[in-house]
Amino acid sequence: MILSRVQTVVLAIGSLLALAGFAWPFTIPASSSQSDIGAGVLAVVALAAISVAVLWTLDRGFLGPKQLAVLGGMAALASATRIATAGVAGFELVFLFVILGGFAFGPKFGFLLGALTVSLSSVFFGGLGPWTPFQIFAVGWVGLGAGLIGKLSLGKRTKLISLAVYAGVSSYLFGLVMNLWFWPFAVGPESSISYRAGAPVSENLASYLLYTLTTSTLTWDTVRAIVLVVAIALVAKPVLAVLARAKL
Repeated sequence: MILSRVQTVVLAIGSLLALAGFAWPFTIPASSSQSDIGAGVLAVVALAAISVAVLWTLDRGFLGPKQLAVLGGMAALASATRIATAGVAGFELVFLFVILGGFAFGPKFGFLLGALTVSLSSVFFGGLGPWTPFQIFAVGWVGLGAGLIGKLSLGKRTKLISLAVYAGVSSYLFGLVMNLWFWPFAVGPESSISYRAGAPVSENLASYLLYTLTTSTLTWDTVRAIVLVVAIALVAKPVLAVLARAKL
């Protein structure tokens, strides 16, 4: 019980630090060099935090042999799916694996599954870059949230409906968060959606929301949300029944 609480605290602190890293455009004046340094530091922190989480989890029996096998298998399958659908605007079924895994096995499993999926696919398929640590946490958070949905005291049908709603909402939140780190360098300095160093937070926030709405929310994120909601409706029940056997 004490170990579980320590793991939860470590994960919470790591997530808060990562969230602060995502929000740097609102707290640190931008320059390309600072962006590179910040991304590099966050990468080290992210990888270290994930390593600690994995060691704490696996070394002390949080996952049984079946669950460990499921984690590895789902991470490998999700990684391959991520690569196969790369470049297909919004059609990202990798999130389906992360959401269902988190829902079936809990928040910590969901976070690890999302984080390992990004790590594996990035390392083995040449996708490493300054965006990787941000993706590690953002996809991990999607899995963690699905795990929290799975713990709700609801009927099975209501849970599945809640999971489908969560899949849609998390699609938009993922885009909203992921766009943050590169927004200051994505457009020129003179447009209505540009980042302005030193401007009030309210002004930059308004510009950012307009930027993400026009470049992501109405396109990639909406396609992702529709795809995931439909996929949850079609396959969640049988897939979760299969995953439930690994918990025995």
